[in-house]
Amino acid sequence: MVDAHTGRAIGLELRRVLQTGREMQATLARGLGLRVTDVQALDYVASIEEPIGTVELGDRLGIRSASAAVLVDRLVAAGHLVREPDPADRRRVTLTPTTDGRTEVRALLAPMLDALTEVISRLEESEAETVLRFLQQAAAVMHAYAAPGQTADPDTAGQE
Repeated sequence: MVDAHTGRAIGLELRRVLQTGREMQATLARGLGLRVTDVQALDYVASIEEPIGTVELGDRLGIRSASAAVLVDRLVAAGHLVREPDPADRRRVTLTPTTDGRTEVRALLAPMLDALTEVISRLEESEAETVLRFLQQAAAVMHAYAAPGQTADPDTAGQE
């Protein structure tokens, strides 16, 4: 078991990672000429497996559907997203990141991603497994907090 001092230090570092993530989003937004909420939307659309529409995206971001429609219009106009008919329901439109948009984001993030790859490469295999398990469990706990009504078992997160 972790002693109280180390537990607090881990908690503080996790908070620092989250705060730095927000700073990173602001830096990326400036680099792309977008708003932070736009970058959050792009990140969300790019990271989910199932198609998402404008209203669902607004729900995830905690903004009204009218605001989400304006946000999506901006991202479509900027060439970052495209609207496509949902193959399962032709009345529904889903959002997909564009190849050019992904390329632009990756180019701006490349220095940071390369540095993170270097940090990861220095981990021993057992350390990497521990870090991965911790991150999966922490993400499960945070997801459960962010999505009330959904349950997440941090002890089984990432074990699919």
